[in-house]
Amino acid sequence: MTATSPALTALAHGWCALSLLHGRIESHLERALQTGHGLSVREYSLLDVLSRQHDGEGGHLQMKQVADSVVLSQSATTRLVTRLEDRGLLMRYLCPTDRRGIYTNVSEEGLRLLEEARPTNEAALREALAEAAEDPQLEPLVRTVEAIRTPAVVTAA
Repeated sequence: MTATSPALTALAHGWCALSLLHGRIESHLERALQTGHGLSVREYSLLDVLSRQHDGEGGHLQMKQVADSVVLSQSATTRLVTRLEDRGLLMRYLCPTDRRGIYTNVSEEGLRLLEEARPTNEAALREALAEAAEDPQLEPLVRTVEAIRTPAVVTAA
């Protein structure tokens, strides 16, 4: 396959369209979250991921898992955690069973802010997708995003 082959060109165009859709959505979310709640998209995502932890077996996420969830490096995630901790939105504490481990939880203030920001995030996401759907190049991607649902839990009969 050469650099100018139709298959490669189509693949490159598809990637560009996906990148464009992501950029538009992220910009729209960033404006809405900053304006309404003083949060960046990354801060919102981190609070959201950490709020879903639980104290049961395997319930606390390691920093690498958190970093993967918010699509940041571990060092960038650590800096983000520190910023949110400085704002009183997160707190860190030692793992009770392994003193080398450090857990990060969302504070009460962080949970309150997250709950206030969730409707803003949802509305901004819907607006960004509606705007993108008007672009013929992005409309098929928007349909795909809207078709993705949380997988149903399969139970044994």
